[in-house]
Amino acid sequence: MSVVADVLVGLVAALHLYFLVLEMFLWTRPLGRRVFGNEPEFAEASKVLAANQGLYNGFLVAGLVWGIVSDQTDVTVFFLGCVIVAGLYGAATVSGRILVVQALPALLALVAVLVAG
Repeated sequence: MSVVADVLVGLVAALHLYFLVLEMFLWTRPLGRRVFGNEPEFAEASKVLAANQGLYNGFLVAGLVWGIVSDQTDVTVFFLGCVIVAGLYGAATVSGRILVVQALPALLALVAVLVAG
């Protein structure tokens, strides 16, 4: 892959690492509640579900890093596809903002990977 593709994939991985931290460790804290717009009671009641979501984001990070380190385009394409699907689903079911925050960066990285491929 090209340096540009690697950087974009790395940024998508970093973004999902941030989501992991927010969902697993900061969900009930002021920053986590502010980012997701949650009231303290809801955050407390849903913290186990959020931690589970965070764990899945960690799997996406692991896959994206694996793709970069191993220089296996198919691995990178697969995990970027997973991010895009998750972003589309989140945009359809939670907030359209997820399309821009999650799916769009992954789509840009995917295009860069395919062009470099």
